[in-house]
Amino acid sequence: MTQAPPILIPPVRSPEGIRPAARAGLAALQAVVVGKEAQVRRAFATMLAGGHVLLEDLPGVGKTTLAKGLSRILGGTFQRVQGTNDLLPSDLLGVHLWDAQEQAFRFQPGPVFCHVLLLDELNRIGPKTQSAMLEAMVEGQVTLDRSTHKLPEPFFVIATQNPLDHAGTFPLPESQLDRFSCTIHLGYPDRAAERRILTGEAGAERLDTLAPVLDLDGWRQARAAVRAVKVAEAVLDYVERMVERIRAGGGFCSTRAAKHWLAIAQAEAWLEGRDFITPDDLQRTLTDTMAHRGSLDDRRLNRSERREHLARLLKELPVGWS
Repeated sequence: MTQAPPILIPPVRSPEGIRPAARAGLAALQAVVVGKEAQVRRAFATMLAGGHVLLEDLPGVGKTTLAKGLSRILGGTFQRVQGTNDLLPSDLLGVHLWDAQEQAFRFQPGPVFCHVLLLDELNRIGPKTQSAMLEAMVEGQVTLDRSTHKLPEPFFVIATQNPLDHAGTFPLPESQLDRFSCTIHLGYPDRAAERRILTGEAGAERLDTLAPVLDLDGWRQARAAVRAVKVAEAVLDYVERMVERIRAGGGFCSTRAAKHWLAIAQAEAWLEGRDFITPDDLQRTLTDTMAHRGSLDDRRLNRSERREHLARLLKELPVGWS
């Protein structure tokens, strides 16, 4: 089969061209990760919102392909870390090495110093090393030996994890889960999509057809445009009432979680060409944003049950405005 040439799109610097370029990148990614248009769009929106994505599913259903595809669309530097139980914090963050010539310690950056970091099988990493990512994912920096080192901007983490009942896995603590803006389940592809993957028309074999659609400055402008999407007082009131409802039912919902929910809804609105959020934006994104945060009473609550519970809350709680 003849390999198609990469899709080359020149860098876009005008504000008017940023949104069409981002949409072109989304369409190109959906042509590679086929049959999962909604999941790919949600991951893409999370990247635009400045958040991080957790992909939870069985091995071999396209998690790594989606992660690599996002990195190709974003451009910049990319690093992949395979999760193992003997991985050390220094293997992620870096280490200070003695420079004999200069007679001083010199910082050697780890793989976390990149624009897109893929943490494959995150829950195979031990708790000590998992915690090394907490500061990086929220503050965009790493503190080692009383020195602080800034991470590149944009910085985007996309992690995969296997089901908790698989051998050799460590459950992620609430503090780690809360740093992911959303969790996405790909599941098995439908028959038509799987046929395209088997014949090489889509899937990992087509990653070479992807190329950055914006330069890094363009992505920074896109993120700024997403943050500028208007959030009305009625929207904030609905968000607060939903957060109170989740907490009243024993669910874990931090203020950070509410901010993630709003940010992804802003990204969805921006992709639609609007500069304001609608109730549909919030309702479409609630389950992906909250399902992985679990319950205070049962931290291992099944994700599908959690999603069903959140879906019921959406039906029970009135929006409150038209």
